[in-house]
Amino acid sequence: MARVLSRKIPLAELHCHLGGAVTPAIMWGIAHSQGIKLPTKDYWEFRDMITVSARRNRSFDGYLQLFHWTELIQSSPLAVERSVYEVVGGAYRKNNVTSMELRFNPMKRNRGGEQDLDHIIAAAVRGMDKASLEYPVKPGLIFCLDRAFPFELNEIIVEKAIAWRDRGVVGVDIAGPESATFRVADYRRLFRRARQFGLGLTVHTGESGPIDEVARVVELLEPDRIGHGVKAAYDPRAMAMIADRGIVLEICPTSNLNTRVVSGWDEFRWIFDTFRRNEVRFTINTDGPEMLKTYIRDEMAQLARLAILSLGDLETAAATSLAASFVPNVTDVPPPRLEPATRVAVEREEA
Repeated sequence: MARVLSRKIPLAELHCHLGGAVTPAIMWGIAHSQGIKLPTKDYWEFRDMITVSARRNRSFDGYLQLFHWTELIQSSPLAVERSVYEVVGGAYRKNNVTSMELRFNPMKRNRGGEQDLDHIIAAAVRGMDKASLEYPVKPGLIFCLDRAFPFELNEIIVEKAIAWRDRGVVGVDIAGPESATFRVADYRRLFRRARQFGLGLTVHTGESGPIDEVARVVELLEPDRIGHGVKAAYDPRAMAMIADRGIVLEICPTSNLNTRVVSGWDEFRWIFDTFRRNEVRFTINTDGPEMLKTYIRDEMAQLARLAILSLGDLETAAATSLAASFVPNVTDVPPPRLEPATRVAVEREEA
């Protein structure tokens, strides 16, 4: 029988979307408390509506469609606060996750501008604060830019992340399906600006898009981590760049299987072998535990049972997660704040 990681070992969850992390029962209650008209009055049908199901065809687009209702239900300050609180506390209770990074797009929670964006963000911070008072967890928020958004909207999200960096926002991400209007190069200066203010950088790539996008993202955006990144295993150039720069991959096995990004566990065996041969660091994550009906320790246990990763590999992945987290330790010196004059000088130098 495969040895699995001890539950006493604390974990960091680096890749978890708020829209996929709240239990259906809580989502059901939030929806009704806000008077949201759901397409069904049957709880079990609702549960199937916002979670993966073997009865539905699995695909990347099908998985993204599940977020339609979860994002709508979470579109108010009260809903966001409750959601963040439940996810952070639940991660500690269920899996001894002591460092929790939650990512979401605040603009997809403000009903198209009807709600004030800062109120949504403040609510998420309150949810983290409340959970931190109850449990020994260090949480942080990552704001997701969207490939389908105009650059101007994504720029606002980055500016909000900078403005809230001292209150628990720790990084920015680029997510969403492929878009004809999205160009990696357009975000080079914006990501550099986020880094100058101490924010961590991660990007969804090497998942549904073209294989060669991984190398472009690494070269142009210089991220600290890559969300998913499994297709990088098929590009020797990307592997060399990732290893050379010490970039950490956020691997979400069940998610990639559900979306058909990875064909099966045998392919995952080859992918992880390729990462190890190329000395690429990786972590194990859920993407959305409740939506995908899995938890981070389930992911690790399955990889051990199938002899894809050894106990030593899992211990290394767990240690890598804690070390690569954007959430600062209490002993860390906070990132330097640029004064307005310095910020202007930096921007002029970039131009």
